[in-house]
Amino acid sequence: MTTHLIETQSSPLTGTFETFFATKTACDLEGTMSYFSPNLACYIDATLGWDLNGYDALKGVFEQYMPNWSPPARSYAIRVLSNEASALVHMVDTPELFGGELRILAAIDFIDDKLYAQLRTPAEVFPKDLKDAQVPTQAAPELIAAATALHQSFRAGDGLAAATLMHTDVVFEDMSLRTQVIGRIATTHYLSRILGDAPYGRSSRLRHVVGGQRGGGFEWSAGPEADELAGITALEIDADGLITKIISVYDSRQLEGDRKAALHAVSIDPA
Repeated sequence: MTTHLIETQSSPLTGTFETFFATKTACDLEGTMSYFSPNLACYIDATLGWDLNGYDALKGVFEQYMPNWSPPARSYAIRVLSNEASALVHMVDTPELFGGELRILAAIDFIDDKLYAQLRTPAEVFPKDLKDAQVPTQAAPELIAAATALHQSFRAGDGLAAATLMHTDVVFEDMSLRTQVIGRIATTHYLSRILGDAPYGRSSRLRHVVGGQRGGGFEWSAGPEADELAGITALEIDADGLITKIISVYDSRQLEGDRKAALHAVSIDPA
């Protein structure tokens, strides 16, 4: 079964990811690994908690799991936001692959035309060295500017400053809290309530940006006051440079129960 990308704009790396995921779904081990750089520093999976230190370790995981995959097992992308060198990929692994449906935002860089993917782990096993220095930012300058400005407003807890970067009909999603807000006014109010406590808010540190002029994302890490979580925020940008969509994801299972309840509580509009 072929799954076609659902995209609002063309991305230079769409064809590459279509063939990569088709190869992975076909359980072609050598073909799948041919997309990865042999000099891969690490491949870290935020959902499964794997810290795979290098190419051979990643290959070992596929060697273990791929023989057990059978239809309707699939791995596929539903959106790619990229330039020619880095991408933010909305991807899905069906339950037959790793035991449960995984919906992931993946930050991926290309080095020597090979995939260099970095995803993040839960806080209790979070690696101290995330290899940031080994992966230069290759994102489009326009995206870097938008991501930096948005993160600065998040870190300042300033919903009004964030609003100046957004389209009137912006959509904001917190995938981990399963919250969606539509429109700049509602989003401004939401952010003003939640940025003081959200992992991507006041305590966060901008780490890495991937993508093209019209979209991509940025990886971030939170401080101790936000359980030292790490996550990623996807952005889509229109022709006027305004942000039309924001999606943040992190491992909310690592949040303390009262903290998670508080985040849910402030997400509700009191009006």
